[in-house]
Amino acid sequence: MNKHIKKVAVIGSGIMGSGIACHFANIGVEVLLLDIVPRELNDKEKAKGLTLEDKAVRNRLVNDSLTAALKSKPSPIYHQKFASRITTGNLEDDIAKVSKVDWIIEVVVERLDIKKKVFENLEKYRTPGTLITSNTSGIPIKFMSEGRSDDFQKHFCGTHFFNPARYLKLFEIIPGPKTSQEVLDFLNGYGEKFLGKTSVVAKDTPAFIGNRIGIFSIQSLFHTVKDVGMTIEEVDKLTGPVIGRPKSATFRTVDVVGLDTLVHVANGIHENCKDDERLELFKLPDFIDTMMENKWLGSKTGQGFYKKSKDKDGKTEILTLDLDTMDYRSKKSAKFATLELTKTIDKVVDRFAVLVGGKDKAGEFYRKSFGQLFAYVSHRIPEITDELYKIDDAMKAGFGWEHGPFQIWDAVGLDKGLEFVQAEGLEAAAWVKEMKASGHDSFYSVKDGASYFYDIPKKSMEKIPGQDAFIILDNIRKTKEVFKNSGVVIEDLGDGILNVEFQSKMNTIGGDVLAGLNKAIDLAEKDFQGLVVGNQAANFSVGANIGMIFMMAVEQEYDELNMAIKMFQDTMMRMRYSAIPTVSAPHGMTLGGGCELSLHADKVVAAAETYIGLVEFGVGVIPGGGGSKEFAVRAQDTFKKNDVELNVLQEYFLTIGMAKVSTSAYEAYDLGILQHGKDIVVVNKDRQIATAKAHAKLMAEAGYTQPVKRKDIKVLGKQALGMFLVGTDSMEASHYISEHDKKIANKLAYVMAGGDLSEPTLVNEQYLLDLEREAFLSLCTERKTLERIQHMLKTGKPLRN
Repeated sequence: MNKHIKKVAVIGSGIMGSGIACHFANIGVEVLLLDIVPRELNDKEKAKGLTLEDKAVRNRLVNDSLTAALKSKPSPIYHQKFASRITTGNLEDDIAKVSKVDWIIEVVVERLDIKKKVFENLEKYRTPGTLITSNTSGIPIKFMSEGRSDDFQKHFCGTHFFNPARYLKLFEIIPGPKTSQEVLDFLNGYGEKFLGKTSVVAKDTPAFIGNRIGIFSIQSLFHTVKDVGMTIEEVDKLTGPVIGRPKSATFRTVDVVGLDTLVHVANGIHENCKDDERLELFKLPDFIDTMMENKWLGSKTGQGFYKKSKDKDGKTEILTLDLDTMDYRSKKSAKFATLELTKTIDKVVDRFAVLVGGKDKAGEFYRKSFGQLFAYVSHRIPEITDELYKIDDAMKAGFGWEHGPFQIWDAVGLDKGLEFVQAEGLEAAAWVKEMKASGHDSFYSVKDGASYFYDIPKKSMEKIPGQDAFIILDNIRKTKEVFKNSGVVIEDLGDGILNVEFQSKMNTIGGDVLAGLNKAIDLAEKDFQGLVVGNQAANFSVGANIGMIFMMAVEQEYDELNMAIKMFQDTMMRMRYSAIPTVSAPHGMTLGGGCELSLHADKVVAAAETYIGLVEFGVGVIPGGGGSKEFAVRAQDTFKKNDVELNVLQEYFLTIGMAKVSTSAYEAYDLGILQHGKDIVVVNKDRQIATAKAHAKLMAEAGYTQPVKRKDIKVLGKQALGMFLVGTDSMEASHYISEHDKKIANKLAYVMAGGDLSEPTLVNEQYLLDLEREAFLSLCTERKTLERIQHMLKTGKPLRN
């Protein structure tokens, strides 16, 4: 199917509908967002003398919903200006407009009768061949299209986005009885390539894949928590980041999603999955019934498993529900000896073997919960899917798990997993025993850089489809490694392109990483054509190793610190002035030094979800790895004839001074960090390394020439410095900034003005780098700067002193 999606209609503007509309706007698609017409006026409309026939009234529901979505945090949209791609209307006046769209997505209330009525109305105006899908989270697809035309049914299926649509990657595609294979193939590819999703084709079974397994996992924990005698805090401690799951873990996640939502899906599974061998587990425990009666639904009602309260001094306190007394109490800390054993294990996948071997209550909890999970997922094949990797994909993309159930089972070992299953009085599905008997002891394997899974019908390892557009660094690291030290691994991506992957904690940039970057450039200049700097960790880099800076500053090792900062600057300049093209591939948090590296690459291929900025002010210094210099250079490159040059420079100054961080890659263009016409954004992070490699190769093949170092940078001297100093004086006098904030800002002002030169002057980059390094070092001698660095190291939060 050669189809181009230029315009979509989203029917239903609630939280989910508005979120889906915003995400299509994110990727450049025009959106028509429709909802019902209000049946009565509200007080504001009455006061204005409006009637039910006024357009503002008729579109009130859709406009209010979209406005609320655009104001929500985290934002559903990459950039507020993208909202102009969304047109609103109502299902009476504007329904005929669906004849002009390429795809209609229904997102109305979860009631079959209402959905069928909506589809009946839509078919009157829908153009044959138009895709039409439902975002239902559980209603069988086969019931929805009953009575519709053959063309409707051929182009109809479920497309289940997870909320929030921008951030959660799972995109379940559920075929109806007559959905054409062409439609399924198209949606599968479109979801991955354009929407940036993990597309999973599921069977038309209750709750599909993600919610079936996800709700089982939560319900299992609901029942286990009392069996093992654990508190809510303990379960959340054990089911959060330590096993590669979100910080909200289990109970906090339910509070955020809403207990009523979870209960609705759990009840649906209990009513419609009578053959499920664990059916009784979907019955709600007594404490859930009590919470539902009390309307303790979570964040939406102000209390759930957790409750925000204020003590007698007015200080906010988070209280926890005691499941024995059903009263709220102060939070208790949760500590386990087993967790202490994993503190030095950085990779989550390597922790599972240690966790399940624990001798305390934590070890018992993991063995019990994993045993139940392993048994359950094995029995869902072939019921909900024929391929085991789709279950793992769904849990990773829809619930934020770093590893899916079968990957965890591989990590603890097939036999160990079977022991846990049997200890729970359960049995794994027969195919698992057949797999073991045939000589296979794992569900996955890697060969020639590709991932393979155990195909149950074929009884053999088969390549997971759809990998050709990806480069998975985990799969190539062992066989394609060119160089390695404690901070980086350099891999050969093929076609003459190297990749340098940070391996330090949080991908911080210290001496070992800088040495690795220089080695990568040396290797690339000698034997290769280009260099990518990219990784597939949670974040690109949180910046320089401030622990190292703090120790040098406290010990007053200023010569060593000066050399370390100069090495950072020199390495960034090598990124800019090497003989081969350099491409940075930032994603997630890209802060401080991580941002500076991207500023100096020949090209940036950023993931859409990139949160990038120069945040050094938060630890009492200025950007010292070329960031302050680079912003001064970019400001002067932006100067236009007759422009007010001071205003341009001031914008760049404020971006650093206010430690601005983009909330998406698109916002980074506004901050001057990404550059139009040079840098690009990719929506699917899985494609990022492959895309960066392609651009490095293209630049090399186009005849890349080593750039000539700049000597033509116009700095404004006293003219700019005076303006900045007056501004910082005024801000301190108005109590907007502290005395130390003012000192840092004045140091930055001196660098970006090019010093106190008497008139505008042309300088080279090294002149600005020397000013930058001198300012950075002088701030490292300040007690208040050291207090800020120490506070950041201890708490992860900035100190304003």
